[in-house]
Amino acid sequence: MKSMKKLLGLGISLVMTLSMSVGCMKQAAADTTGNTGAKVETVEAEAPTDKPVNLKLGIWPEPTLTDDIAMHEGYVQTMKNLHPNVTVEPAYYKYATDTFVSMAEAGNLPTVFESWYTEPQKLIKGGFVADITDILEERGWLDAINPSIRELLSKDGRIYGIPRDGYALGLMLNVELFEEAGLVDGNGYPLYPKTWKELAETAKKIKDATGQAGICILAKDNAGGWHFSNIAWAFGATMTKDNGDGTFTANVNSKEAIAAMEYIKSLKWEYDVLTADPTNEDWGTGFTSLGTGSAAMYIAANDAVNQPTQVNGLPLDKLAMCALPAGAGGQYSLSGGTPYMFSKDATKEEINAALDYLVIMGKAPVATDAAIAGMKADAENKIANGVPVIPRFPCWVDEEVLAAEARIIEEYGNVDTKLFEGYFKATTSDKNLRMEEPGSAQDLYAELTKVLQAVITDSKADVPALMEKANQNYQKALDDLQAKK
Repeated sequence: MKSMKKLLGLGISLVMTLSMSVGCMKQAAADTTGNTGAKVETVEAEAPTDKPVNLKLGIWPEPTLTDDIAMHEGYVQTMKNLHPNVTVEPAYYKYATDTFVSMAEAGNLPTVFESWYTEPQKLIKGGFVADITDILEERGWLDAINPSIRELLSKDGRIYGIPRDGYALGLMLNVELFEEAGLVDGNGYPLYPKTWKELAETAKKIKDATGQAGICILAKDNAGGWHFSNIAWAFGATMTKDNGDGTFTANVNSKEAIAAMEYIKSLKWEYDVLTADPTNEDWGTGFTSLGTGSAAMYIAANDAVNQPTQVNGLPLDKLAMCALPAGAGGQYSLSGGTPYMFSKDATKEEINAALDYLVIMGKAPVATDAAIAGMKADAENKIANGVPVIPRFPCWVDEEVLAAEARIIEEYGNVDTKLFEGYFKATTSDKNLRMEEPGSAQDLYAELTKVLQAVITDSKADVPALMEKANQNYQKALDDLQAKK
C-alpha cells in the first residue's frame, strides 16, 4: 500500500515537472478526423494477417457522448489501416457487480472492459478474466506497469489486466455558487474549506445565500459507502483491521467511525445543506447536481472532470478542485483506479487486437506516433467539449510515456491551473494517499450505505446502534469470504 502511494505521488510530481518543458511533437503523416476535429494519426499498415478477428469493444463511449463516439470512430479507422483483418464491434459496457457474473457465465462479456481496482482479485478467482501475462511479455510491457498496480492485477505471478489510469478523491466545486455566495478571494478563486467543520459552515453559507445545496452526499448505492470511508479516515477511523494472516476484523463500530457518521447526520438535520433526497443520489446524479448548480460541492476524482462539464454543462472556468478537508485524524485522499480486463473467452488474437486498439487510444505504455496521436485526439476532444485537460495519475512508469503525456498537457492545457492547485498539491504527497480498505471493500460500502440512508431519513436514528449492526454484517461477509478460500 505504501509503495502504491509513493509511486503515485512521485509519478504525478514527474508529470507536472515534465510539463514545464515543451518538446516538439512529431506531426502525423496523415489524419482521420471525426466530427470534433480531433485528429487521429493514420500510418502505414502493418503486414496483414489472413485470420479475421472480431474485437468486441466494451470500452465504447455511452450513446449520449456523441463527440467521444466520433473520436472512437477515428480510432477505428486507424485500426482498419493498421490491422485490416480486425473488425471492431462497439459494445458499450458499464461494469456492475450485480450483473457481471451472469454475463460472464453466459459468455456475453466484451473482449475488453473496464472495472475497478477492488474487483480484479474476485474476477481472477472466479475464472472470469483472461491471463494475459505471456502476451504482455511478448510486447515488452511487463516492466512498464507501476509495480503496485501490477500486484492488484496479478495472482500467483500471472497478470490479468492492465491499468487505464489512477485517481485520488478530492472536492469538486461549482465556482458559480461560490461566487454567488461571496465565497471567493480578491482574484475570484473559491475560498474552499480546509476542515470538515469548515465544509459544513461553508455549505450553510451557500445554502442561505443561494437556496442550493451546499454539498451533495451520496446514499443510494455502494458509492455512498465509498465516499463515506474517505470522510471517516479524516475522523481517525480504520474500518477493517488486517490480522496479517489472511483474515480481517470489521471495525465499523469504532468511536471514530461513529463520529464521522454523526457528522453526516448533522449535515442533514443541523445544517440542512444536502440535496433534496440523498437516498436517490448516486455517482452520476452527484455530477448532475454539481454541474447544473443544485449543489456547490461534491466528492469526486480527477478522472471524472468531464462529468460536471461535458455531460452536465458546467462552464470550463467554473469548475475547481481542492483537497478533501482534514479532520482530527488527518487529511486523506482515497486512491484507486480503473483497469482494462479481458474476457476469459477471448482468444489470443482478440486480446492482441484489443491491446492494439489501446495503443491507438494512447492508453498503452508506448510513445509511438500512433499513440501520441491518440493522446492528442483525446486532448482535442476535451477542448472541443469544454473538459479540463489536466494531468492524470500515472499508471505506467515508462519515462517516454510520462514525458509524452506531459507535453500534451502543456500543449493543450485549457484551464487556469490555480483552480486545481489545492487538489494536486494534496494528492502528490505520499502521506495523503490511501488505498481502499482491505478485506471486502464493496461489502463494507454496502453496509455503510444502509447506515447513511437511515441517518439521512430519520432525525432520531441511533448511530452507534446502526454502526454496530453494520459491523456485524460486515464481519459476516468477511468470514464468508475467508471460508470460500
